[in-house]
Amino acid sequence: MPRLPARSSGRTEDAPATTPANASGVTDAAPSTPRSSLFVGSTEKTFQVLHAFDGPARYMTLGDIAKAAGLDRSATQRLVHTLEVLGYLFRVPETRTYGLTTKVLQFSYNYIRANDLVEKAAPYLLDIFRRVGETTNLQELDGHEIVYVARFPGQHLVNIGIVVGARLPAMFTASGIAMLSRLPEARVREILASTSLEPMTPYTTTDEKKLLERIQTAARRGYAIVESETVMGDISVAAPITDHDGHAVAAINISVPTSRWTRERVEAELAPHVQVAATSISKSRISTFRR
Repeated sequence: MPRLPARSSGRTEDAPATTPANASGVTDAAPSTPRSSLFVGSTEKTFQVLHAFDGPARYMTLGDIAKAAGLDRSATQRLVHTLEVLGYLFRVPETRTYGLTTKVLQFSYNYIRANDLVEKAAPYLLDIFRRVGETTNLQELDGHEIVYVARFPGQHLVNIGIVVGARLPAMFTASGIAMLSRLPEARVREILASTSLEPMTPYTTTDEKKLLERIQTAARRGYAIVESETVMGDISVAAPITDHDGHAVAAINISVPTSRWTRERVEAELAPHVQVAATSISKSRISTFRR
């Protein structure tokens, strides 16, 4: 199962661990950067509690949630209780632990249902899946990460831990490299600076110069390919989906196991599939926005 990149502790500038709690039990401090008076801090803390479950633990105690969210225990208890009453968290029977409920999935469903890109790309993903019988994915760029927004798993699936909503560093993935190859250089360097260059496998490329060089190579070829950089035994080839200005908005990729495919064979047989599909989707009118 791939090791997803570590997230921040969730601690924000108005709730550092070293600041004592105020009368309401919520820690406060002067923000390091000015915020609009419209910003609702309690809403931010609610999402910090939900993001506490981003890690590997399926169920967490109040203490665990407070630590992961960067909040004091009193505030965490009230927020957890509220989310439990609203149906987004539940308490595991006969334990002191809490977990997410299926109600959280409603947000993902609503996003995918309203996503014009997913709707227009799905037929191409399905066609490739039927033609080659391998795992086909659609990803979008969010900050320095790619996010899986559609997925057709093949019979020889390698990265079984990746589902819709999963995130990986853009710099280490074929889809990320493909998208970066169609972005301005300033944006690429910004994403590189935001990326933790900690290897995910023994084969992960972390040298900044080499990372930039393969983005340039992808720009010339029209596709990107990586092998065993985020998941051992996986070869991924991807092509960028662009808007009317030629800027990348997403990528389509095919993922195959090294036990059945070689890099050379992937480039010869699968790269054309993702390039044709990406070009066709790019020509359609996509209602999306740049991240």
